[in-house]
Amino acid sequence: MKAPIVTTTLGLLAGLATAGTVVSDMAAPAPTAPSDAFAQARRPISNPTLFDLALPTTNVHPIFIYHGLPDKISAANTKVPLGGDVQVYALQFEIALNERLSIVATKDGYVDMNPDTTLGDTNGWANLGAGLKYAFIYDPASGTAVSGTATFELPTGNTDVFQGEGKGAVNLMVNGLKMMDQWQFAGAVGAVVPFSNEQSTSSFLSTHVSYEVTPWFIPLVELNWFHVWDAGDGGRLTGVSGIVEFEGNDFFNLGAANAHQNRDLVTAAFGFRSSITDSIDIGAAYEIPLTNEEDSLFDERFTVDLIWKF
Repeated sequence: MKAPIVTTTLGLLAGLATAGTVVSDMAAPAPTAPSDAFAQARRPISNPTLFDLALPTTNVHPIFIYHGLPDKISAANTKVPLGGDVQVYALQFEIALNERLSIVATKDGYVDMNPDTTLGDTNGWANLGAGLKYAFIYDPASGTAVSGTATFELPTGNTDVFQGEGKGAVNLMVNGLKMMDQWQFAGAVGAVVPFSNEQSTSSFLSTHVSYEVTPWFIPLVELNWFHVWDAGDGGRLTGVSGIVEFEGNDFFNLGAANAHQNRDLVTAAFGFRSSITDSIDIGAAYEIPLTNEEDSLFDERFTVDLIWKF
């Protein structure tokens, strides 16, 4: 009698042990892939044709810019009245060929200029610009990326809106990105090098800091510094390039012969991004000059954009 009892008892214990193992296996969490800090990376808003996200992605990026012009500008050794605004409607896009390389289209769109005085209302197409981006540092685990971008801007636009001058230019940029929990730090440095003397040679430095309070509210601050290294020869852009004493910087290259008199423009942008879905987010930023507004075409700027990643 004892043998069957012992056998039965051992069988029950073995069954319980097996059942516990099964339950434990079912309760244990499945292994997860390492966290990808890049999932929350956000594109900067200001300086949109030069300041880009260091990560190659596939996306479309419609942009609207309302750009206020100064009441007066420095020209011909005096202050010339101007005022009014410029409105830009543009569509950028990017196609990632792999995680490190992408094709970028950084400049296009329609420009509507409405000065109050001195110049008349004009409108027309912007130049076209496109090229390649390559991330030579790409580390999702640490949230670090550094990429280099080269784009060519073709003089395809209308001269009435300060486009279509010279023989085009090459834009060379290095973009960096660092993700730290809810924080994002980004920066870019680069140069605009024209192929002819009709346009000015310049450089830029841009920075971005943002913090994800919630996916719906991600406040950000950005700074931009534009510097003219070599002024243009005055060109033929509606007679403006021969008399103004500054450059157009991020969107406009006036080729101003007297740009050496006011080589620098510094701006600050304040805004936010909001993640609508995993693939769509919107952004808005208000930007002001920190240098003298009369020594530029920059009084204020309001930028709204949408990014659709797929």
